[in-house]
Amino acid sequence: MTVTAACAVLTAGCASTSSEPRSGAGGRTFTVAAAGDVLVHPELVDQAAEDAKRSGGGEAGLDFDPLLAGVKPVISKADLAICHMETPVGEPEGPFEGYPEFLVPPQILTSLKGVGYDTCSTASNHTFDHGLKSVRRTLDTMDRIGLGHSGSARTRAEADDITIRTVKGVKVAHLSYSWESFLNPTPEKQSWAFNRISTKQIRTAEEQARRQGAEVVILSVHWGLEHYNEPSLPQLKLAERITTETGIDLVIGHHAHVVQPIQKLNGTWVAFSLGNQVARHSSPTGLTEEGVIGWFEFRETDSGWDVSARHRTTLVDIPPETEVGEKAPEGAVEDLRLVDVRQILDDPGDLPEYRLARYRLALDRTHGYLYNRGAPADDGLAELSLPD
Repeated sequence: MTVTAACAVLTAGCASTSSEPRSGAGGRTFTVAAAGDVLVHPELVDQAAEDAKRSGGGEAGLDFDPLLAGVKPVISKADLAICHMETPVGEPEGPFEGYPEFLVPPQILTSLKGVGYDTCSTASNHTFDHGLKSVRRTLDTMDRIGLGHSGSARTRAEADDITIRTVKGVKVAHLSYSWESFLNPTPEKQSWAFNRISTKQIRTAEEQARRQGAEVVILSVHWGLEHYNEPSLPQLKLAERITTETGIDLVIGHHAHVVQPIQKLNGTWVAFSLGNQVARHSSPTGLTEEGVIGWFEFRETDSGWDVSARHRTTLVDIPPETEVGEKAPEGAVEDLRLVDVRQILDDPGDLPEYRLARYRLALDRTHGYLYNRGAPADDGLAELSLPD
């Protein structure tokens, strides 16, 4: 089977190789939502088990729908929604593993599809944590539920293939690349199982996608240093090469687990890291619970694709830790939940002030990191108002 490729690009004035004529200001348009790492730690599995008891839903005693429900109003409105599935999945009944060799419930994929994701990047330093068998199981599961994927492969032939997704009449390709894991290096004979970062290979894949008719090509890239809110020097150098040596339209970054800037570089938008979409690290830092949904609108013009960029801040709410017999503060978080920060601040209900202060901190802090390389001056990167 082929790797489903779906993405959308965020670049102003990047020329398309399509033979179709442009239709000017009244041309085709489409929107893309992209978010950060999906990293299912054991605490999230425990929450899904508790939610399944309450809802009677899910599969094999796990229901991730309540965990992810907070972002459905945004994700479901995009013409194309892209997630980053960082880890392989196991069997529905387990066993499951956390860091450092992840094996997570496949039920998370069904819930990602349920909130509106269309496709996911799958190339990461954890892709091969449990070998080729788990790579195949992950992609088989995604195919079964209708969730696209790019970045890993079950066979050598599949690794060489690029599939084009049509989004509102536009042919869009999605590429996904990562650095290699030092903990579990892939055997040479199976090195094709996921895509390793190489400017030359990215350029070759983009050219192949164009030959197959892609009018827009998006690149997901797993790069950088964990827990740093600024891109590393290797990230900056690679971004420079990608935006000058290829025709990639949009670069979506992952791996840092915290939010990093979005910058228009050589006319192409680069989101260095969108943070975590959902995770529960063993030692939460506050920053690792904050993330961003990038929202990109593409409009066809006579000179190419004009792209506007907006964003929506997210937060993973974590219940406070209490001693046996100790009561949590009044109004405290009760369950692990991925929430849309702006939606809560706009409609806070009777939430206590200390919780509202946490949401305001997340909003202000993610704005600061996003803008730290001059995005507003470049193209007015703005917060997304919820689409109608």
